[in-house]
Amino acid sequence: MNSVTEKETERAGYGLVEAQSYTFAEPPNEFRLASQETLGPITLVYETYGRINSDGSNVILVEHALSGDAHVAGRHDPSDPKPGWWDMMVGPGKALDTDKYFVICANCIGGCSGSTGPASINPATGREYGLDFPVITIADMVEAERYLLDHLGIQQVLCVIGGSMGGMKALHWAVSYPDRVRLAVPIATTSRLSAQGIAFNEVGRQAIFADPAWNGGQYYGKENPSSGLAIARMIGHITYLSENTMHRKFGRKRVENGEDANGPDFEVESYLRYQGDKFVRRFDANSYLYITKAMDYFDMTQPSGSLTRELAGVKAKFLVISFSSDWLFPTYQSKEIVKALRQNGAHVTFAEIQTDYGHDAFLLESRQLSSLITNFLTYAVE
Repeated sequence: MNSVTEKETERAGYGLVEAQSYTFAEPPNEFRLASQETLGPITLVYETYGRINSDGSNVILVEHALSGDAHVAGRHDPSDPKPGWWDMMVGPGKALDTDKYFVICANCIGGCSGSTGPASINPATGREYGLDFPVITIADMVEAERYLLDHLGIQQVLCVIGGSMGGMKALHWAVSYPDRVRLAVPIATTSRLSAQGIAFNEVGRQAIFADPAWNGGQYYGKENPSSGLAIARMIGHITYLSENTMHRKFGRKRVENGEDANGPDFEVESYLRYQGDKFVRRFDANSYLYITKAMDYFDMTQPSGSLTRELAGVKAKFLVISFSSDWLFPTYQSKEIVKALRQNGAHVTFAEIQTDYGHDAFLLESRQLSSLITNFLTYAVE
């Protein structure tokens, strides 16, 4: 089950890792989505780290955020310039200690890093799905992962953990499969996206729609809607940072030779353009549309209208973490989750980390975050 090479490279920290894949829902046994549409076959790309123990009690399921993927730690090749997106947390001696735990991370359905999504081939037409891909939800992402865990023979996870959209999936796991989750760690997340969050997602989608190359979603094999997707990423990236971080990093610093009507004058402009250009090299515009919509639809207060009632059946112990400068998913939204859990008598620990890093702090605040998670994993299971 474990795909890690025995020899770990010093540069990678964790070591080398291979992406694996699992295909299911082959016709006529397609996967039924929350929308009642069907989808199949479905491939999930995933990676594993560490070794599963004899009774399978050391499994940690890591959930990625909107733009993340299965590559959470290590490197695929020694020459890779950067390790996985949460390498600071996953590996020997780290918070998710791979000498103790067996860590799994899967790229969600609707994604574009190997899992079935809009860029995948539609078996009914022999060409990419594009907008023929059905609407997906956070619930669908979780259910697809449930198929993967069944395939791997894992009946219960020690912990499910994730930040941002990954926190939504962690919360959904604990509600949908209470007997399969012992611990849950939703980080910098919410029980339902606010109007502001939906608004930012919509502006990003409109930027993609306005790109002439988008072509109604049928741009595969042609020019990609790179400009629209880059703008969407720039908008999103602003929401991931705090004002203090932007001031400290950039202030009003000017770029050299920046007096160009079409070029950036300020360093913050140059930074955002760099982030947009980098993003379009690895992400699919249609996946961005579908995944942001899945986040918009996420609402753990439904169907009853009460978060307390919807969380009544959870059995997991929770560690809920927020960040003081996160204005995209502010602390009060985490406290709403904590309050609903406590009203149900659930075991819940809450921590707000004081930081200027904004929403992206779950990818940056390694020391405080690591300490909280390490202690929770150590003592909550006792």
